[in-house]
Amino acid sequence: MTRGMTVDPGGAPRAAVATVLTPAERAQVDAAGEGLYRTVHRETLDAVLQDLRARRVDAVLLSVARCDATETRRVATMVREFPRVPAVALLGAAQGFDGRVPGAVLALGQSGVRRVIDVRQPAGWRELRAVLLADHGDEVRRVALAQLTLDLAGAPEDCWRFFDLVFAVRPAHPTVRLLARSLGVLPSTLMSRFFRAGLPAPKRYLAAARLVRAARLFENAGYSIARVATHLEYSSPQSFGRHVRALLGITAGDFRRRYDGEGMLHRFREELVLPHLEVLRAFRPLATTPGWLAAPARPTRARRRRSASALA
Repeated sequence: MTRGMTVDPGGAPRAAVATVLTPAERAQVDAAGEGLYRTVHRETLDAVLQDLRARRVDAVLLSVARCDATETRRVATMVREFPRVPAVALLGAAQGFDGRVPGAVLALGQSGVRRVIDVRQPAGWRELRAVLLADHGDEVRRVALAQLTLDLAGAPEDCWRFFDLVFAVRPAHPTVRLLARSLGVLPSTLMSRFFRAGLPAPKRYLAAARLVRAARLFENAGYSIARVATHLEYSSPQSFGRHVRALLGITAGDFRRRYDGEGMLHRFREELVLPHLEVLRAFRPLATTPGWLAAPARPTRARRRRSASALA
């Protein structure tokens, strides 16, 4: 059973959680996550692997009761190919205190599953919701903004809002026009303010942030170049390849081999942030009269004549 995609009031898709559960656990997981995440229920881990390779999956939820020796081998394959997709084991009421449970949990741990949640008590469901939502949280955005907090200490709120949206994933902001709309300014105004401040164009920040996301996704060996291009809303793998070549001068395959998320974030900072620290720490791209434009007005010709007469 696959539930249809749902969106939150802001229009952003909810977390997609692929599962291999018992029928009773499916109903409980659906009820616990109503309005928070959407579930994609599968009968086998092979089907979950196909989902991981073909569409967006934010987390995988596995029933301890469904994970026999054959499945745990597939779990190891899944964790190896998709290390950035959280895998969570669910210990449900159906297991009770079965003596086989400790062995199954141990086998899952040896396969790479690092979190087991016991939902035989109400607190377990609260923990499950917290874990799935926390793991679905935008990690790239959090890591990037945490680093920029150190780089841009004291920067105005305007500047922070810009970088927050640059690294946002939902809704995506792949164009300056969409970014400017979210910031509440005209695209021409936004570009003009960056130009006058001597900063790289907003488009460069957007393009580089998108590649930080791509590098992070490529840390999952199971993702193809086509899959990453689709995930990041490029029109085609070829479009993604042209983007990489235009920005970095290398092929998409070379990009995958050369950069991980941390390395690409370092390059983002080295090229677009650190050389411009002094300006960015005072930059207000949304201000009516940006501070970096608040220079003394040049005197008019009549004012210069009056000044000369006064001095005489």
